Amino acid sequence: MNKLRLLYLLLPLWASSCGHSENQATDRFSEDTIPVQLLTLNQHYSSQEIKTSGVFTTDDEMLLSFKNGGVINKIYVKEGDPVKGGQLLASLNPTETDAGFAQAKLNAEKAQRDFERAKALYQDSVATLEQFQNAETALRIAKEQLRTANYNLNQTEIRAVGSGFVLKKLASDGQVVGPGTPVLQLNPTNGKNWQLKVGISDKQWAVVQVGDSATVRADALGELPAVVYKKSEGIDPSSGTFSLLLKIIPGKTDPRIGTGMFAQALIKSRQQTEAWSIPYDAILDGDAGKAFVFITNDQKTAKRVPVEVSAIQQDQVTVTGGLENARALIISGSAYLTDGSPIKVVKF
Repeated sequence: MNKLRLLYLLLPLWASSCGHSENQATDRFSEDTIPVQLLTLNQHYSSQEIKTSGVFTTDDEMLLSFKNGGVINKIYVKEGDPVKGGQLLASLNPTETDAGFAQAKLNAEKAQRDFERAKALYQDSVATLEQFQNAETALRIAKEQLRTANYNLNQTEIRAVGSGFVLKKLASDGQVVGPGTPVLQLNPTNGKNWQLKVGISDKQWAVVQVGDSATVRADALGELPAVVYKKSEGIDPSSGTFSLLLKIIPGKTDPRIGTGMFAQALIKSRQQTEAWSIPYDAILDGDAGKAFVFITNDQKTAKRVPVEVSAIQQDQVTVTGGLENARALIISGSAYLTDGSPIKVVKF
């Protein structure tokens, strides 16, 4: 009977203790749960804008050289000089080629005399048919050698094939050069065919098409309209990117552009890509088109995922990748979250 009374006395104390522990656990859970606001993600399609940079160049630059080696007699132009078609740019010392031409001429004259003598002897039945034919063959060979020597005599000069300007002077007066050794680098564009060579990633390469519009901007030039002119079909091993050529559209006044000048470009792809427009405040740790956001698929746990950012406009950001499997985006409270944090959806 005394034991039964003791049990009745202890029951309220045990119930009170259990209730207090449960309240502490609930309070602790409430403190760890972070209130957040969600945005339902709606996918749409948009034209992708690609930002990149590069240097100005042309696709018709040429390296000029002599056909035959020798000693450079004189180079008549300097770097940056404008040139016109047919203008004499450089010449070789002609002593060697003159001697070769004179030797070929004397050899042809001798072959002609030998042929006339063999022909007369053959007609008098003194020389054989074989001797006559050999003399005829030797004459033909000597004439071809004379023609080659005459051609080489005219290859001791370098002349401009068109209007343009000298980019680089690669040799000097008195220098000995071999056949085909570059002497001058010439740009015959004359301000008409400038292009900006840029590098893009493989994913950007997949959405850019020849004919897409672009805007090129340089501090010394302002903004210039351009169009995608060429796409490389392989990665440049030196940079690890795909090369792209943007052709500058000629205007009423051609800008003063120099080879190697740096510029930035904005390419507007015509290809429609999947995209999401999200608030700027939802972006975390953004860098070079990459960023992180928090999403939730069960409205109980936050998940940190990487996304690809293609454009930023005022307080909105266009995301082109990373949200394919997301149901809702966390747009407030992200600063207090870590991957896997418990959340509570609230309305503000």
